[in-house]
Amino acid sequence: MPATIVVGSQWGDEGKGKVIDWLAEDADLVARYAGGDNAGHTVTVAGERYALHLVPSGILYRDKLCLMGGGMVINPASLLKEMRDLEAHGVDISSARLKISSSAHLILPYHIALDGVQESGRGADAIGTTKRGIGPAYADKSARVGIRAGAMRDPEEFSEKVYRAVEQKNRILTQLYGQPALEAKVIAAEFHDYARTLAPYIADVSLIVNQAMEADKRLLCEGAQGTLLDLDHGTYPFVTSSAPTVGGALAGLGFGPRYVDRVVGLVKAYTTRVGAGPFVTELLGEEGDRLRGTGADPWDEFGTTTGRPRRCGWLDAVVIRYAARVNGFTHLALTKLDILSSFDVLKIAVAYEYQGERLEHLPPDSEILAACQPIFEEMPGWSEDIRGASTLEDLPLAARQYVKRIEELVGVPIMVIGVGPGREQTIIR
Repeated sequence: MPATIVVGSQWGDEGKGKVIDWLAEDADLVARYAGGDNAGHTVTVAGERYALHLVPSGILYRDKLCLMGGGMVINPASLLKEMRDLEAHGVDISSARLKISSSAHLILPYHIALDGVQESGRGADAIGTTKRGIGPAYADKSARVGIRAGAMRDPEEFSEKVYRAVEQKNRILTQLYGQPALEAKVIAAEFHDYARTLAPYIADVSLIVNQAMEADKRLLCEGAQGTLLDLDHGTYPFVTSSAPTVGGALAGLGFGPRYVDRVVGLVKAYTTRVGAGPFVTELLGEEGDRLRGTGADPWDEFGTTTGRPRRCGWLDAVVIRYAARVNGFTHLALTKLDILSSFDVLKIAVAYEYQGERLEHLPPDSEILAACQPIFEEMPGWSEDIRGASTLEDLPLAARQYVKRIEELVGVPIMVIGVGPGREQTIIR
């Protein structure tokens, strides 16, 4: 069975880039299945840091075919900038190595304009969107009025389609929201040029994926964000507009579950989230600041895409158990264990208290979740620097006990432990 699906088990930012980079070494194809440039993966190779927002992390290997699935929404301007940045670092980004699904939907300037004005209009009820047009693009997809990447195969017809779409959205922007109209002719001309560049990359990704796996090639499915941001299974409405969970991989890439061998859940050794919404284990004081860092180190808790400081808190095992249930994790990958060094005492939320009742499972209602209090289990911390550890036995006893306790609470084995940002700072079990 040749497919491995990687899923974030929290609110995203679990360090997927590093683990995907490690898993990609044994893959033939690496495919991103959902989301847009509202997410980012950070990979450090030979001391050099790469921030990837749309292109699959496997592109950093010279022998991997990378695919952008139909479940994605793609801003062509952002994609081309990322491609140019990779080329400047000597990465081969040719159409022989990167394919874009003809079914993927495109983000246009009116999606970004609508995202901004709609988020601003929510006031105190703002969701915390990145204002990159993700939600409006997925809304157009569901309303069957979106523009798909396959349209770029004919740049002339594509530009006409873009022009008509901008004119239609201008009526909404001006009449409903009182915003200035976008320049349809200018945008159409820009997207005509994007299409001329990107047309060679357009392909039937589902066909490529299925033919490869029928030939026993190995596929690595790369997600964005995390389970608690899933449109169906997350802390709605404080979610993204796509499906970061395991089903999103099948739908976004167009293959069936019979090919799936592993579902790897990414678990940060503590918990973070960006944007609004309930966060039961959040730390607002000095301990939260210590987990976040100052931003001086790329390993600190600031968004790869937005630069926003992440909200930080103790590990929430209730959330991880929920993610394991929703996704059917076969393995866990634990990241950023090194950040917990120097804490005298560590805490793990093993359950919640709600109106005097103990809850072992994540409540599906965000209002109830916001009113929950964590029931913590305390464990001893450690002071040793573990970034040089290469085996489990190299870790201090307290760190090994922490790893074991996570496995016990979730009921899923941990296959890999990240002890630093570098590709080599990884313990394989």
